[in-house]
Amino acid sequence: MARSGLHRLTGRNGGPNCDDDCPNVYMDTADGGIVVQGNQCSSFQPPAGEALVKIPEHVLREAVRALGW
Repeated sequence: MARSGLHRLTGRNGGPNCDDDCPNVYMDTADGGIVVQGNQCSSFQPPAGEALVKIPEHVLREAVRALGW
């Protein structure tokens, strides 16, 4: 998926200035799916094609506010 197909929900609008290496939450503009960028978590091995990431709570709260939930 190209980054151009993602709408960034965090890291702006009064949030911290983040570049590509910050934890962030995006919405896929094609299907409305949520895409999370964060530090890789190794708590367990997920199935092939999946990954575990860890993001700070404040980043998730910022995404929820951006969506108006």
